[in-house]
Parts: sequence; C-alpha cells; structure tokens
Amino acid sequence: MSNTKHIAIRVYGKVQGVFFRASTQEQAQELGLNGFVQNEPDGTVYLEAEGDTDALKQLEQWVHQGPKRARVEKVEVRELDELEGFEGFEQRR
Repeated sequence: MSNTKHIAIRVYGKVQGVFFRASTQEQAQELGLNGFVQNEPDGTVYLEAEGDTDALKQLEQWVHQGPKRARVEKVEVRELDELEGFEGFEQRR
C-alpha cells in the first residue's frame, strides 16, 4: 500500500498578486511534493499536489495561512483517485 496521494486544493480570498504561487511552489518543493499551482480567472488559486500523505497534510495546513500578504478566506481540498506522476512542482498561469 503506497503512502502517496494526489490532492486538489482551491484557495479563496486575496490570493492573487501576493506571491501565493511562488510561496506555494517553495513550500511544496521543501516538502518533496510534485504538482502545479495556478491562478484561476475567478480570482482563486488552484493547485494539485502528489506525494507523501504527511507532506500533503503540511501543505494543506500551510495554504490556510499562505504568504504574509495573502488573506485566505476558504480552502477546499479534494482527494483525487488517479496519480498523475508529476515531475517537480511548477507554477502555471
């Protein structure tokens, strides 16, 4: 039984233009996670991450706070069934 999971997180609030993507990428890389983070047209930030369950939990806790200038109002987390096999963690538009 693998300890690897794939989650999707959507973050609501003042989360664009406050280095949210760059900070998320940094956090994910430190935690050894793979995936991506991107700004959405509706003003949210969306990310998918794969990796160790504990590391994913830490990332999940971190996005509730985010970088200093962010104001996180709501976080939705979903567990996805399929692993994508991401390489590294990238920022997308």
